[in-house]
Amino acid sequence: MKFVLAPDSFKENMSAVEAARAMELGVRDVFPDARCVLVPMSDGGEGFIEAVGTAWDAQRVEVRTVDALGRPISSTYALAGGRAVLDVASCSGLELIAPEDRDVARSNTAGLGLLIRDALARGAKELLIGIGGSATNDAGAGMLHALGARFFDAEGGELAPYLDDLSRVGRVETAALEEALAGVGIRVACDVTNPLNGPMGATAVFGPQKGVAEEQVAAFDETHRRFAEVSGKADVARMPGSGAAGGLGFALRAFCNAELLPGVDLVARAVGLAGSVEGADWVFTGEGSVDSQTLNGKTPAGVVAVASAEGVPVMIFAGRIKDGAELLLEHGVTRIVKVGDPDEPLSEALKHGPQNMRRAVAQALESLRS
Repeated sequence: MKFVLAPDSFKENMSAVEAARAMELGVRDVFPDARCVLVPMSDGGEGFIEAVGTAWDAQRVEVRTVDALGRPISSTYALAGGRAVLDVASCSGLELIAPEDRDVARSNTAGLGLLIRDALARGAKELLIGIGGSATNDAGAGMLHALGARFFDAEGGELAPYLDDLSRVGRVETAALEEALAGVGIRVACDVTNPLNGPMGATAVFGPQKGVAEEQVAAFDETHRRFAEVSGKADVARMPGSGAAGGLGFALRAFCNAELLPGVDLVARAVGLAGSVEGADWVFTGEGSVDSQTLNGKTPAGVVAVASAEGVPVMIFAGRIKDGAELLLEHGVTRIVKVGDPDEPLSEALKHGPQNMRRAVAQALESLRS
């Protein structure tokens, strides 16, 4: 029998790689001679670099870069030949900034630009970038500046790539940026459909969780609008996804010719999930929590779509099964299995993730045989 094991990470419990390995042990407890194909997954958030990097047998590269406030930090990305996998959370991420230090007006995405520069210097020609979890609202200006773009006010004075300065932008020069990215293809994992501006834009919707005060929203939104207008990219600002990561989606699309894709679809393509599923008897996937929102671009839903196209049944394993999870049974899922003892305290369950996964898989397969 052939099993494709394609879980996402289980937050604070198991990485996607650890979950897939635990699934394999559970399968072999029941079918020792089974063929197991491990395809760790991600929807572009936590575990994105690990999932794609593992599939590509990529090398982890450690780089000195900066966080959203410009403070020196060490970050990593994955490199395999001419392909690199990066994410904004590892350099300009919200979790890297203590709540009392968060200052959106003085934060930017320069750290991601420095990672990209390093990857380009090492010969990367294809970039996959995850943009979830940013601490920034700079419309990607920091990243663009680190890659060679320059911003000027109406009098020709050069501006720093921060919101406070960009509010006065009158001209954008991108020749050096275009030269740096010549011949480079960029795909972006983006599950956000918000535009750059307006009531559903980056600032209004995502700014408050990054520390934007109510009285700052209108001014920051106007800065984004002006930046897009002056740079001749107002049409791009209105496109779905341009508001992702504080407008980083806009910058990548407008200035870097990036393609924005649903995260799980991008990962599925990058790791060759469809090819792995061919001829399989079962596909196992899962993540920490499954509910009615799982259908909206989460990893299990993406895996189910690929497996269903091949006519392969799917079993989902989840640490928590919440209201609405049953809807998945109407969309190609054969069974949803709880990982762990329902009576076990969460603190204990988090300590025993791989063991619980192994046991859940073995029990599910034993029940199918009986």
